[in-house]
Amino acid sequence: MSDVILKAENVSKQYRLGLVGTGSISDDLKRWWYALRGKEDPFLKIGDTNDRATKGKSDYVWALKDINFEVKKGEVLGIIGKNGAGKSTLLKILSKITSPTTGNIKFNGRVASLLEVGTGFHPELTGKENVYLNGAILGMTKAEIDAKYDEIVAFSGCERYIDTPTKRYSSGMTVRLAFAVAAFLEPDILIIDEVLAVGDAEFQKKAIGKMQDISKGEGRTVLFVSHNMAAVKNLCTRALVLKNGKTEFEGDVEEAVTFYLEGSENDSNVNIFLDRKGNGKLLIKEVKVHGEKEDVKPQTGLPFKMTFILDNIVQAKFIDVQMDLRIDDNLGQRIAWLSTSLVNCGSDDEVVNKLIFKIDKLNLNKGTYYITTHITVNNEISDWIQNAFSFEVEEGDYYGNGALVSTSQSKALFNFKVLNEL
Repeated sequence: MSDVILKAENVSKQYRLGLVGTGSISDDLKRWWYALRGKEDPFLKIGDTNDRATKGKSDYVWALKDINFEVKKGEVLGIIGKNGAGKSTLLKILSKITSPTTGNIKFNGRVASLLEVGTGFHPELTGKENVYLNGAILGMTKAEIDAKYDEIVAFSGCERYIDTPTKRYSSGMTVRLAFAVAAFLEPDILIIDEVLAVGDAEFQKKAIGKMQDISKGEGRTVLFVSHNMAAVKNLCTRALVLKNGKTEFEGDVEEAVTFYLEGSENDSNVNIFLDRKGNGKLLIKEVKVHGEKEDVKPQTGLPFKMTFILDNIVQAKFIDVQMDLRIDDNLGQRIAWLSTSLVNCGSDDEVVNKLIFKIDKLNLNKGTYYITTHITVNNEISDWIQNAFSFEVEEGDYYGNGALVSTSQSKALFNFKVLNEL
C-alpha cells in the first residue's frame, strides 16, 4: 500500500445539461431540504449514461460513473477511449480543477497537470514571466524555479522568444514551454492530456523521452491521455479504457489497446438520414466501416472495408447500378473517389443487395474522414447523401519498418476491389 501514490475510489461526476450549470432554484432547494434531513442527494439517483450519440431522457448525465483504480509510484498509466468517454473529466478531477459528485481521490505527493494548450499561462506576460507564474501555481519556490530555469528554456526550444509575450506564441511554442515547466519542476505526479498532439514530431519525441526519464529514472508517476496508440504503447506501463464514463478495461497496455481498437466499430445507420436525394429505387440502408474483421477499427497500412447494405426496392441488377463514394478529410478536401464503374465485379444479372469496397492496404493517415455517397440505377440518381457518415482511422506502420506514417508521406493512391454479394 505504501507504493500507491494515487487512488480513486468510486469516483463519479454528474452534470446538468443545457444552459444552467448546477441546477434550478427548485433543484437547489430540494437538495438543501434532503441534506437538512440527513438524506442522500435525490439527483444522484437519476441521470443518463454518458453516451453523446443518444438524445437521452434526463437533464442530468453521468460524465463518469463509479471509477476505481490505483497507481503506484513510478508507473505510467495510459487513459484511452473515444471522444466523450470521460477522459478529460477524470483528469480535471485528478488535477483538482473540479470535484467529484461522489467518491474520493487520495494522493501521496505533489501533482502537476497539463490539460490544455497554455494552461496556467497569461497571454500578456512574457515566456520568462509565465515560467515563474506557472511554477508558483505548481507550488514551487522562486529558488527552485531559478535552479531549473535554464533547463526549462533549453528543453522548450523557445529561448529566442522567452522575453516575448506568449500571446504572440504559436500553439506549438506555448505547449513546448508549458510542458517543460511541468516536467522540470519535479512533481510527484504528472498529468498530461492530449496537448502533445499540438507539438511537432521532434518535440513529441523529446516529450515522450522526458516522460520515460521521469517515470523510470526519477521514479515519478505519469498519467497520460492520448488518441495516439503508438505513443501509449511506447510510454505506458498500464492502461485504463473508458467508455461512456465507465471503466471498460484495466490492465496490460498491449491488451488495453487491442481491446480499444477491436471494440471501436464504425457502424452507421443511414436509413434514418433525411437529407438525401434521388428517386429511392435503390437506397443505402446500413453501413459498416472496419478493418479486415468487423470488430477491428481501420488502421493505416492494414486491410480496410466499407460494407454497404442496400434496400433494392426494384431488384436492380449489378449491370444497371453504379455506386460512387467520395472520401473527404475533416477540412472538406477530397482525398479519393471510388466507383464500382472502375472495376469488374460479380455477374451482370445478379441482384445487388450488398456492396463491399475493400482496400488491401489503407493509405490514409490517422484522423476523421467523411463519406459522400452517390448511387444511380439506369443512369438516374437513386440515392445521393452528402456527408452520409464519418469514420476514424488509427495510426499504423504503413511501410512495415516500425515507423508511423506522417502526413507528408501519405498519398491518396488506392488499389481497391468491389465485392458484390447476394
